Amino acid sequence: MLLTVSGPPGSGKSTNAELLAQRFDLDHISGGDIFRELAEERGYTPVEFNELAEEEDQIDRDLDRRLRNIAATREDVLLESRLAGWLAAEHADMRFWLDAPLDVRAERIADREDKTVEEARAVTERRERSEAKRYEELYDLDITDLTIYDAAFNTARWGEMTVPDLLAQAVERYDPEEDEGKQPVEGIRYDF
Repeated sequence: MLLTVSGPPGSGKSTNAELLAQRFDLDHISGGDIFRELAEERGYTPVEFNELAEEEDQIDRDLDRRLRNIAATREDVLLESRLAGWLAAEHADMRFWLDAPLDVRAERIADREDKTVEEARAVTERRERSEAKRYEELYDLDITDLTIYDAAFNTARWGEMTVPDLLAQAVERYDPEEDEGKQPVEGIRYDF
């Protein structure tokens, strides 16, 4: 089984992906972890590497190629990254998008990164604009297009332990024999 969990910063994707992977005994592969590995391989801190990625598109391409290759070659995996659904594409059994209002996400980020809510909001807005621009330029991808996802959840609407249960129920009730909706992911340019 291959599941993907995607969403913006502070949406709860890492927390929910970890819980979902545990529930179904899947390897949890985080794009953020791979990004940090790439940074370390090149001698940068994650913050320095993120800034460098704005100038050098090969950084995004290297990360995304690794995730796409994992999706194409591995079984029993949960991929978690902003683009996991797009990168796993036809290989994914289920693709989930998690989100929450920006104010809620900014509070979550501020709590975990020991920042003010205002700082977290400003950094998040800047990061999201930067990433959206990079994804469009690199892959002709509109990150706001959620039509490729099997389910999208506003994680602010439920308690912390409810969203993993909702995701798990969707997976448990999925029957490939009855699936009339699985579509190829089109319109993305996989140019790594």
